[in-house]
Amino acid sequence: MRAWRERRRLSQMELALEADVSARHVSFIETGRARPSPEMILRLATQLDVPLRQRNRLLLAAGYAPAFEQYEFDAPEMEPVRRTIQSILDGHDPYPALVVDGTWELLASNRGMGLLIEGVSPELLEPPTNVYRLALHPDGIAPRIVNLGECRDHLLKRLERQFVLSGDPSLKSLLDEVTAYPGPALDGAHDPGTHAEDGSELAVPVRLRHNEGEELTFISTLATFGAAVEVTASELSIESFFPLDERTAEVVREYVAHLPPT
Repeated sequence: MRAWRERRRLSQMELALEADVSARHVSFIETGRARPSPEMILRLATQLDVPLRQRNRLLLAAGYAPAFEQYEFDAPEMEPVRRTIQSILDGHDPYPALVVDGTWELLASNRGMGLLIEGVSPELLEPPTNVYRLALHPDGIAPRIVNLGECRDHLLKRLERQFVLSGDPSLKSLLDEVTAYPGPALDGAHDPGTHAEDGSELAVPVRLRHNEGEELTFISTLATFGAAVEVTASELSIESFFPLDERTAEVVREYVAHLPPT
């Protein structure tokens, strides 16, 4: 509990005020002088924005049963979640979209994703496929990304933020691994199509080499389940790619139109 409080940069007094308990009680919990009830653990964890998986671990550490259900993504209980996700993927067709778990392992994608991963090493596509390795590995998409320095900087910072928020050691291992991949430093070059009229940046684009020198340009959005009370569902993210120009949209539509029926 102390580690989570320090990760959120709160004092014992600040946490106590937010959770409506005494600072002395928070101190006793952290030092082991008091055994908190499961309700107290969940109250403090809520104030600290602890992910559901880690809330279960806090409860187990205190000798209580987990409070949140957890199923594998392909379990029968997850059918409503899978159906919802498939609807989102199909609705975004023909443009690329994918679904990842909390450690960025690929769980599902639509037909348009094939255009983004053309030419990557088959080894990187073997399950479990990690999207960060797929994007930044020198045998992955990285050699085709025109603005690799900018995209790499954005992706590494996003992964670092996720590790800080979640405390998941597997994310730290992934961060260390992909940071060690060769890649250019951020060069400050930005696609002008991602700036507002006043020159402020709106989003980091992905500028992708296609065929013989043609560039495709995308921006992406990341969506999550906002009210998930099951561990796996709470960690899912859906990343959707949108074309930034008509030529990119045309190429994607033509690519998907020539795919065999599913």
